[in-house]
Amino acid sequence: MSYSINLEGRVALITGASSGLGAQFARTLSQAGACVVLAGRRLERLKDLRAEIEGQGGDAHVVQLDVTDVSSIKAAVAHAETEVGTLDILINNSGVSTTQRLTDVTENDYDYVMDTNTRGAFFVAQEVGKRMLARARGAAPGTFIGGRIVNVASMAGLRVLSQIGVYAMSKAAVIHMTRAMALEWGKYGINVNAICPGYIDTEINHHHWDTEQGRKLIELLPRKRVGQPKDLDTALLMLCANESHFINGAVIQADDGFGV
Repeated sequence: MSYSINLEGRVALITGASSGLGAQFARTLSQAGACVVLAGRRLERLKDLRAEIEGQGGDAHVVQLDVTDVSSIKAAVAHAETEVGTLDILINNSGVSTTQRLTDVTENDYDYVMDTNTRGAFFVAQEVGKRMLARARGAAPGTFIGGRIVNVASMAGLRVLSQIGVYAMSKAAVIHMTRAMALEWGKYGINVNAICPGYIDTEINHHHWDTEQGRKLIELLPRKRVGQPKDLDTALLMLCANESHFINGAVIQADDGFGV
């Protein structure tokens, strides 16, 4: 017996889609049949990804988005829905980090992380959620109009790690934000869940794993390896699937056992 996730007819907005996990999420959802809207600040990178997805037969669109600017969020979501129709799926993925001890964190460092990871994630989900709620409330009796919101948190939001304390704090907030949204919006068929990735090899940190510090970190991991972006595909597709209506408020650790 085989089973596949079919997202044909669904529209997915992916933030932070210009590289790393966001780009992989966009490819994965497109391959499952979704129309993907690639959102981020680096337009040229987004356009390159759009060309790649379209070259493989997918449907991809680009919107410029700065998650630290609420007016940019509103404009991007409105533009996306004007161009491709209502949003069925949100992958709330934008994130940044700093590496430093808590005593060295400045106001600018703190705001840099929190404005993107927590504040930005909240207002992106809020803007998309408002539109999903409006459609659900205006639907004819017996009509199911829901949505899927996947917030990309981190295993650091569940297990604090040294020298990325503010990042861990920001992602812990995303986890509680996910549960709060799931509680308020679930009755309207809007499922809000979170993925907490462990250490994943992306272009941002790729060089680190060949350093002495990186190799030492790998030795501390349960299976002495880091993950690849594609290792999150199964969890992502499960949470986005039409059939996942009974999964709401879940926080899924995808960390190869590091958080155990």
